Amino acid sequence: MNTEQRLQHLYWRAGFGMSPKEWSSKKKCSTQKAIDELFKNAHQASQRKISKNGDQVKSSKNKMSSEADKRKERQQNKIRIKAHNTDWVLRMGNPDESALLEKMTLFWHGHFACTTKVPSWARKQLNTIRQHALGDFRALVLAIAKDGSMIRFLNNQQNKKRNPNENFARELMELFTIGRGNYAEKDVKEAARAFTGWSSNLKGDFVFKKRQHDFGQKIFFGKKGKWDGDDIIDMILEKRETSEFIARKVYRFFVNEKIDERNVKYLAQVFYDSNYDIEKLMRAIFESKWFFEEKNVGIKIKSPVELLAGMIRTFEVDFKNPTALIFIEKALGQVLFDPPNVAGWAGGKSWIDNSTLMLRLNLANVLFQNSDLNIKIKEAFEAQKRNKRKRNVQASVNFTPFYNLFKRENEKLLLDKMSGFILQTKGKLNEATFKNFVIKKNKEDLIKSMCLRIMSLPEYQLM
Repeated sequence: MNTEQRLQHLYWRAGFGMSPKEWSSKKKCSTQKAIDELFKNAHQASQRKISKNGDQVKSSKNKMSSEADKRKERQQNKIRIKAHNTDWVLRMGNPDESALLEKMTLFWHGHFACTTKVPSWARKQLNTIRQHALGDFRALVLAIAKDGSMIRFLNNQQNKKRNPNENFARELMELFTIGRGNYAEKDVKEAARAFTGWSSNLKGDFVFKKRQHDFGQKIFFGKKGKWDGDDIIDMILEKRETSEFIARKVYRFFVNEKIDERNVKYLAQVFYDSNYDIEKLMRAIFESKWFFEEKNVGIKIKSPVELLAGMIRTFEVDFKNPTALIFIEKALGQVLFDPPNVAGWAGGKSWIDNSTLMLRLNLANVLFQNSDLNIKIKEAFEAQKRNKRKRNVQASVNFTPFYNLFKRENEKLLLDKMSGFILQTKGKLNEATFKNFVIKKNKEDLIKSMCLRIMSLPEYQLM
């Protein structure tokens, strides 16, 4: 694999591909320099918080407010949640933003899966994840445990001394840290007692309700003490199984669905020995030789959000009505801030089915030509409800930077050069498959029609 191919692979896995401008400026850059820049930009960007963007909905102080008022408030909340969603996707696709930070935030957003219905709470949680995305995993877990959205999502506001609620304690161990098989049912019950009184106020801020907390002796992982939530998290992180559980999940997301146990063991060791430093874990991946092995390149199916963000980044797609993004997310099966369950999105082959494949293959044409989407929303398709939903997607595409990349290329080399930039898969494309799709009026039409044909191939769904 040459330097250019290594950079393409790195920028898709650590981000959302490269814009033509990024490619022009970085294609001769060493892999190590590119990695260092990715982390430097991520740390600088993590200091910036996402703005409120008018997400605070004022609740009526009148306890007798009508049902109509409540419906209106719920509708306003939905609109503002959608605004946070589209703002984030556009940020992922913006070359001026940190690709690595947004990719890490997307990973943790799926890992700590949580449905959020209050706009300001959604923004707070996203800012929390961004702040810790490449930092101390312990600090991230503790911040999520005190996050208003997560507390409400997993019912920890109902976790009280006299009647412990086990939801958060169970998911903390099963999905967020150590994984199944590494704890007993007794540990769940004792951990739930330790998290009693951990609640939030109406602003989504953490509140410790002392009267509802169980200060008694607890036995967790065989150790006896008056443990609280902080202690439980510390004891979970003391177990090497936790570092391995996280390393395996990170490997599946950033490297390959097929696990190489030797590599995961190595990553788990790095993570544990670094006292759970997320940056050191990620550097261990990107700086390894095996990350760039052929078996790990061009084999992962892009998630709907990765697919969208990659197109936006490459072609500066500007949606006239950003809510069209939500419609596409729903159709493809991944709506930010609304995971299917507490386990998050399954990923991998689950992204492709009868209701999503045709839209994926035609999405580039839809964006370039402002076409109607005649598609079946995934949920409706599976429930056999309405056969079609129609939505016009008004978007503008800045094709000039892409055209400028290839306008001086010899026509005989054009297909190979363009596919090398657009696709991450190996192997030459058969020119015969392009014969009926290419317009040769002029060089720009040739490049554009060839580009759209490449993006309609199944290979474009891989990274």
